Amino acid sequence: MNSRRSFIKKSSLITLGALNYNFSPMITDINGVDISVITYSFNPGSEDTNVIIQNCIDSGIDNIELMSNHIEKSMGLPRSSRLHSDWRANVSNKELRNMRKFFNDNGINIFALKANCIGSNNTDKEIEYAMRATKALGADFLTNELMDDKQITRVNFFAEKYNVNVGYHAHSNNLGSNVKATDQAWNYALNSSRNNFINLDIGHYINVGGDNTEDSLLEFIKNNYKKICSLHLKDRQSGKNANIAVSDNQIWGLGDTPIDKVLRLMRDNSYKFSGTIELEYRIPEGSNRVKEVKKCLEYCKNALN
Repeated sequence: MNSRRSFIKKSSLITLGALNYNFSPMITDINGVDISVITYSFNPGSEDTNVIIQNCIDSGIDNIELMSNHIEKSMGLPRSSRLHSDWRANVSNKELRNMRKFFNDNGINIFALKANCIGSNNTDKEIEYAMRATKALGADFLTNELMDDKQITRVNFFAEKYNVNVGYHAHSNNLGSNVKATDQAWNYALNSSRNNFINLDIGHYINVGGDNTEDSLLEFIKNNYKKICSLHLKDRQSGKNANIAVSDNQIWGLGDTPIDKVLRLMRDNSYKFSGTIELEYRIPEGSNRVKEVKKCLEYCKNALN
């Protein structure tokens, strides 16, 4: 995680739009535990980059897993998905480095990129774009959904060509993913390339239920900490089906996921991977996503202090 550890925040600010940013010192870690946020937490869809940056600043978090759609709109991604592959193939590294500078000059480090263009329906050009973007943005990892062995092998070629580390993310058994977040889920990825890592979502892991328990989660982290690139932090219920109307994603502390114990495990063992806030529970009336991310950050502080 060299770019994270050597990152120096700057006080000079730039804007792509008309927002006036109020720069203030950011939270780098809590008792030695790095806390980050995935920009999905602020807006699951597309959003102008300057809005996402303002959200990060307002939340008090300076380290992010960046969803690529949160910069692509500002970079000129065409509306038609039929044009996306060619557009991505022609995005220059200079344009991507400019985006990195935009975030860095506003005091924000991109430690991981989730490119959202690596799958069976995406072209090789798009996968190469994701690799180039990861390096140009200064990220330590490219994150992606865990896929079948054939698709992982396909991505391995480009990851090794560009020397990019890929962290794979698994869901539970009821969110449309073909790969459950079990202890064995990452076996092929880890065995097929030294560039592959685990992006572990502790909420999804607990939601799988069955053999996936609080104790097994803590043991999995202990046994695999050297290959974990980051943890997604959320509070889901064990074995409960996701429901659009009544989500099993809970306000932190009300579900079955031992977020506090995981954070203290990271603290007590000096694990260097990041704990990434991923806001997925329903926003309470009168609140908003930024306020709720700040509440999640406060939960982390309380757990670690």
